[in-house]
Amino acid sequence: MHQRPTPLEASGDLVSNLMEPRVTKVPEVILLFWIIKIAATTLGETGGDAVSMSMDLGYLIATAIFAVIFIAAVGVQIAAKNFHPYIYWTTIIATTTVGTTLADFATRSLGIGYAGGSFLLLVLLILSLAVWYRTMGTVSVESISSPKVELFYWSTIMFSQTLGTALGDWTADTAGFGYTGAAALFGTLLALVGAAYFWTTISRTALFWAAFVLTRPLGAVAGDFLDKPVASGGLELSRYSASGVLVLFILACLILFKHRAASESH
Repeated sequence: MHQRPTPLEASGDLVSNLMEPRVTKVPEVILLFWIIKIAATTLGETGGDAVSMSMDLGYLIATAIFAVIFIAAVGVQIAAKNFHPYIYWTTIIATTTVGTTLADFATRSLGIGYAGGSFLLLVLLILSLAVWYRTMGTVSVESISSPKVELFYWSTIMFSQTLGTALGDWTADTAGFGYTGAAALFGTLLALVGAAYFWTTISRTALFWAAFVLTRPLGAVAGDFLDKPVASGGLELSRYSASGVLVLFILACLILFKHRAASESH
């Protein structure tokens, strides 16, 4: 006969459950995460340009198409009960593509320029993080375990991806760094963030978001370097081919390596 646990045993089980790490719906932040993130942001640039420019649909229609994909992907991600790497990275790619075309629409079609677009998107990003922090008390990615927090997370990511596109274009074009110079600049900044992670006591959450934002302009200028004309400093590769290779690389990373969800200790 099955015996009911005593109050002491029941309290022990409760303490054990409370002490057990809670699995979230985002991947653990390791080197593999950043490799795929940079590849995904580069894909966002080449893929976004392929639809808006190569297909000649324009920034507004391309943004509408990618916005629908983004909303659908976020819906599937939030509806999922557990962490699924394919769903997660599909959603990340959706944010990078809509971020590319949305930033291009804002800076070029609306005529506010790269500097104006970067400033506007920076304000939106800061506001998103501020509202998230004020509501939940933390903006740590290790707390992504409820639909409400996921909405904050994906809204913030979308703003950061859009900001990164505008910032990358501003650095490469307006500031005159060129694609390789801008890539070296953002790569150096990422290296400094990495050094701060290992050798300082700066907030790990702050460093994560700094690195997350910086990978987007790095991917933007890398994507531009691949598909822009040689006369402009690019390699003038096919946007479709470059996007296809990046998709295969990301799939290889997902298939060949084990992916685990981040966990939060109570």
